[in-house]
Amino acid sequence: MLHHLALALHVLGVVIWVGGMFFAYITLRPAAVSTLEPPQRLPLWAATFQNFFPWVWASIIGILISGYYIIHLIGGFANSLLYIHIMHGLGLLMMLLFFHVFFAPFNRLKKAVAAKDWPAGGKALAQIRWLIAANLTLGLITVIIATAGRSFLQ
Repeated sequence: MLHHLALALHVLGVVIWVGGMFFAYITLRPAAVSTLEPPQRLPLWAATFQNFFPWVWASIIGILISGYYIIHLIGGFANSLLYIHIMHGLGLLMMLLFFHVFFAPFNRLKKAVAAKDWPAGGKALAQIRWLIAANLTLGLITVIIATAGRSFLQ
């Protein structure tokens, strides 16, 4: 029973994090670019990230706890199939990219918006956009590996 709860928590964390990036990058970003000027767009992004990033932190904690619990149940990494190792490595890379976004360009974006320094805010947002595109790509690849990896990567 507990392993089912761990798996549900793991998948929920992934859905929230990767789904949030997909929504922001694929739908919100083009809408914001086509309808808002930088003085409106940059505060929107700062507020969006301010609301989304606590969910990412919670997702990361849930993914780590549940993932390591599930790996423990199958006898540790020594008994894990290749796709588990790949999923684990990509997940850790995604977390490192998120930590960088959170502690560096996101802080610069917030400071730029507070100072109404739109060029600096645009530069920070461009870096965030690139890193989220990379993380979204890694997240989608990880989802594919998680769901189909057992069949292809034994």
